Amino acid sequence: MLGIHDLGLFIVSGLLLNIAPGPDSILIMTRSATQGWRAGCAAALGIGAGTCVHVLAAALGLSALLAGSAMAFTVVKWIGAAYLVYIGLAMLLARRRAGPAASAASAVATMAPLPLRKVFAQGFLTNVLNPKVALFFLAFVPQFIAPDAPHKAVAFLVLGAIFNLNGMLWCNGLAVFTALASRRLRLGGALSRWLNRGIGALFLSFGVKLALSDARS
Repeated sequence: MLGIHDLGLFIVSGLLLNIAPGPDSILIMTRSATQGWRAGCAAALGIGAGTCVHVLAAALGLSALLAGSAMAFTVVKWIGAAYLVYIGLAMLLARRRAGPAASAASAVATMAPLPLRKVFAQGFLTNVLNPKVALFFLAFVPQFIAPDAPHKAVAFLVLGAIFNLNGMLWCNGLAVFTALASRRLRLGGALSRWLNRGIGALFLSFGVKLALSDARS
């Protein structure tokens, strides 16, 4: 159909790639633990919206332009890296919540609560400002489209939609699981602060890694 082949392998590979930890997963877990499953799902939906942008861009050839233009890649890369570093610094510098017993929410992160629309925007920006995601779709999806496919762009969109649907199932499941787990866990204030700093450092490392990445690496 549409020149798509090895669909089962594509689905399994996509699930494994979505499960792999990264800034998207960390953001979902952070928001879900801090504000509950609704905030985690809002972040997940924002990430899904960002993925839609990457899929459309790749299908229309914009990702090829990004891959071929060192200047365009560098601009997007630095904007994305700066945003990840900003999130990391916000977590590292956040004050510990007051209270007799810090919950797992503050253990995972003490990011200030945000309206759901802003959480959605945060997830969207975290994903869409990462040029590596665009290049991933450009490199990964075409492997499952036959060279003689009559409508390659349509096949690309179909595979991208399947990948994003699987990703949304995983991300929303992760949000709900994190929220449920956070209600059961109770951690001390000192450990909460160190865990918060650790996750903030993860975001900083993601930002630095993106900033130092090469367009063709």
